[in-house]
Amino acid sequence: MQRRSFLRNTGLTLASLALLNKESLAAFLSDPAWKITMLTEDIGIFSEKGGTILFLLTKKGMVVVDSQFPDTAQHLIDELKKKSGKPFRYLINTHHHGDHTGGNIAFKGLVEHVVAHENSKANQERVAKEQKKEDKQLYPDMTFSSDGWKVKVGKEKIKTYYFGPGHTNGDALIHFQHANIVHMGDLVFNRRHPYIDKTSGANIANWITLLDKTVSTFDAGTRFICGHAASGFDVQVKADDLKAFRDYLGNVLKFTESELKAGKKKEEIIKAKEIPGSPEWKGDGIDRPLNAAIVELTSK
Repeated sequence: MQRRSFLRNTGLTLASLALLNKESLAAFLSDPAWKITMLTEDIGIFSEKGGTILFLLTKKGMVVVDSQFPDTAQHLIDELKKKSGKPFRYLINTHHHGDHTGGNIAFKGLVEHVVAHENSKANQERVAKEQKKEDKQLYPDMTFSSDGWKVKVGKEKIKTYYFGPGHTNGDALIHFQHANIVHMGDLVFNRRHPYIDKTSGANIANWITLLDKTVSTFDAGTRFICGHAASGFDVQVKADDLKAFRDYLGNVLKFTESELKAGKKKEEIIKAKEIPGSPEWKGDGIDRPLNAAIVELTSK
């Protein structure tokens, strides 16, 4: 646990702080809120708030996947500049949501290209216009479709995959082939109820198919990074975790359909405390997938 979180959550008293000397107090309070975890010698993940960021350091330049928010993106930029004097070559967005692309603007004038699926770019532009925040966004200047996109930076080959709508209609998988690491973005929520953005083309049924395709596309040694995880769970996941989340989504649809057939109203359905068959997904937010499932099942 970060010291700032500890201080905030435990209500450490001023009397206790007074027992620390000036040097110890300064060290205690200056501990950063963010965390960098290296997965290989040149690939790591950055966590602070918002979706997990993946980054690559090479002699030919740096690559970043997702950007969180402007302030947290700046923390990442500052830390990476300490590690490398090479330029930022690519910033890749897994999808358009603000906790994954809000920090794009921090890379303005620093990164050579911003890359995303064409639907992700369209969603970014639409949402920015709706919120009147166009001046606070850095849009992708390179896009790809269902055929994906690939590039080589240093010894690492990067390839994107698009398997259709899931969490939104613009979610991409980013595969670092040499390291065999895939950033899933928000296509996997590890033991946490997901946000399912029906206003941006989300489709639960295809999301299930998408996860099956993912498992069959990559091998047993592939490591997956997800955008979010519940407290006590990691954003580093395995194929079995993808299958568990796939089954969870299937159970969401199955439960919702049974409740609708039983004549239950929306207000009754979203009061559920658990998704039958997927008890590991706990806590707040169960209404999010249930609301989305109701829309999907009743709009056919």
